[in-house]
Amino acid sequence: MLKRILASAAMLVMFALPLSAQAMAHDQGDKVTLTGTVIDVNCYVTHQQSGAGHKACATACANKGVGLAILSSDGTVYVPVSSKPADPQNSRLVQFAEGKVKVTGTHRMVSGLHTIEIETVEAAS
Repeated sequence: MLKRILASAAMLVMFALPLSAQAMAHDQGDKVTLTGTVIDVNCYVTHQQSGAGHKACATACANKGVGLAILSSDGTVYVPVSSKPADPQNSRLVQFAEGKVKVTGTHRMVSGLHTIEIETVEAAS
C-alpha cells in the first residue's frame, strides 16, 4: 500500500510540473469533445490494469486520492485539470471509473502531457 501511495504522489508531482509551465504559457487550448474510458492512472501505468474487472480497485484508489484520467480509443491519456487552484477533478470522474465517458472541454498539450479542462462529462455507450 505504501508503494502505491508513493507512486501516486510521484505521479501527482509529475503532473503538477507541466501544469505550472502551462500556467506560464497561457495556452488557451482547443475546445474538444472526446470519448474514452476513465482509468486509474497508477494501476494503468504501473500494472497495465484497466477495464470492468478493475472498477472496484479504481474506485477505491480514486477515493483515496489516486488520479483518474481519460484513455481515448487512440491510446492518448488525458489528465483532467482545472484552471482554479486546489480543484481536484476525481470527484467529477469517480462515478464513471473504468466506464466510457463523453467529455467536452478545453484540451491543452504541454511538454507532451495531454490535459483536459472538463466542462461536461456524461456516460457514453
